[in-house]
Amino acid sequence: GVQNLVKEGKPKKRIHFVGHVMIDNLLYQKRLLAKMDPSVFPAHELKERYRTYAFLTLHRPSNVDDRRTFSEIAEALKVIGRKRPVFFPVHPRTTKMMKQHKIKLSESVILLPPLGFQESLFLWKDAQVVLTDSGGLQEETTALRIPCVTIRENTERPVTVKIGTNVLAGTKKDRIVAAYDKSIAKAKSAKIPAKWDGNAAERIWKVLIKGRRI
Repeated sequence: GVQNLVKEGKPKKRIHFVGHVMIDNLLYQKRLLAKMDPSVFPAHELKERYRTYAFLTLHRPSNVDDRRTFSEIAEALKVIGRKRPVFFPVHPRTTKMMKQHKIKLSESVILLPPLGFQESLFLWKDAQVVLTDSGGLQEETTALRIPCVTIRENTERPVTVKIGTNVLAGTKKDRIVAAYDKSIAKAKSAKIPAKWDGNAAERIWKVLIKGRRI
């Protein structure tokens, strides 16, 4: 981001590398969860029953609107489901397209209703791997060093692939399954990007205060 701003002609003295405010919220919510009674979440019993599991989100039109693509992903989930169950909170759009395309997922893919942020975090923070086409989860899993498989052909979050836990899988069955194995191995040596420490908002505030004084 800094390099792009410099290329656009922005003065370096006006560029401030502060971190990532979304990670601030993630770490804050994680601290709140640690103080909560987990039984408040309907998914608590499910998590107690399955000690190891994968977590899936899938909603992008490029993945669920095309029947052939969705079928490839479903076949990959069947293979992954033989290794461990997959918790899948289903987006309304995805539910609609599953019915329209007559996509039937493996019994090891456990369908859940859409979840709020905290309950979703409650599940995926302890998952052995997260499979997703979400931009935010690519970053959040990297921040918590959770293995991540991105079911897309590209990503706007290259740092999560370059140094984080994320593996870009594409949408073909064999590539998704291979990325699943690779992501688990990759997480052991993955790094958290600079200043993803939960203090970005404070750094932004300091920059704004300093600018106001000038």
